[in-house]
Amino acid sequence: MLDGVSLDQLRAFIAAVDEGSFSAGARKLHRAQSAVSELISNLEAQIGVVLFDRSERYPKLTPAGVLLVTDARSVVANVDLLKARAKGIAGGLESELSAVVDVLFPIEAIAESAREFRDRFPRTPLRLYVEALGSAYKPVLDGRCSIGVVGALPLVPEAMTMEQLQGVAMIMVAAREHPLAAFEGIVPKPEVAKHVQLVLTDRSELTAGREFGVMSPLTWRLGDLFAKHAFLLKGLGWGGMPLHAVTQDLHAGRLVKLSIEEVPEDGLILPMAAVYLTANPPGPAGRWLIERLKHCPKQRAEADAAARPPTADTLVAI
Repeated sequence: MLDGVSLDQLRAFIAAVDEGSFSAGARKLHRAQSAVSELISNLEAQIGVVLFDRSERYPKLTPAGVLLVTDARSVVANVDLLKARAKGIAGGLESELSAVVDVLFPIEAIAESAREFRDRFPRTPLRLYVEALGSAYKPVLDGRCSIGVVGALPLVPEAMTMEQLQGVAMIMVAAREHPLAAFEGIVPKPEVAKHVQLVLTDRSELTAGREFGVMSPLTWRLGDLFAKHAFLLKGLGWGGMPLHAVTQDLHAGRLVKLSIEEVPEDGLILPMAAVYLTANPPGPAGRWLIERLKHCPKQRAEADAAARPPTADTLVAI
């Protein structure tokens, strides 16, 4: 009976969970409520497990349903990825590859991949944009770019498919003459709150009204990572930076790594992903670039060195 489980059933199950009811799930799928209810009931019958407690006004996941919805998401995501890859392989070579890269991602890794790209696809021009945070998603959403290399956001647009890349190591730093640089041991959060925090701001609306990782009420917000780097070197504030962007400054003593309360001593890993519209996956050139970036040895070494992944409170304001 398990072989009869369909993608329609799994999508109905996931939609009902995400939307909070069968009727809302049906609206999301543009299906009748009765059709969604039947799909879920048939799924329960086929797998021999009750997924929802229907004794109250709104259905609630049973303990088994809580466990199985994760598996259902994985199955659907993998099928969507298979379809996207197959469509890209079946399609012809792109006349041009447009990509957007988050400014936090090592540009050297992009440049090295681009060198190989030029040799492998000499007749496919590469158009590259560099943006920050949510702004790196926008060119993909509006169709200007076929792929994006982006940092993780709490909410990812539903129209996108994400493929995990190796994360970027992040650390908190200040100039050597900054008061926090002279602090011995772990800096308490009330102490860092006394000083200006330099924050890379999101120029898009994807994180509007949200604050992530801001530890000081005194903030200067910069839309450019290179401006933030320059401000840090001048001692105008403290803040998070990609390890690869400040390694030379640390070795030269221009910047000092800060140990801040509740921030992992070994730093953070900012998750990175390749994204594209599920309905418009990349062709052979874009697919090659994504696979190449998944296996960047320099990125792997930096990720291994930085240790732990970030919490939701430290994803964006770095």
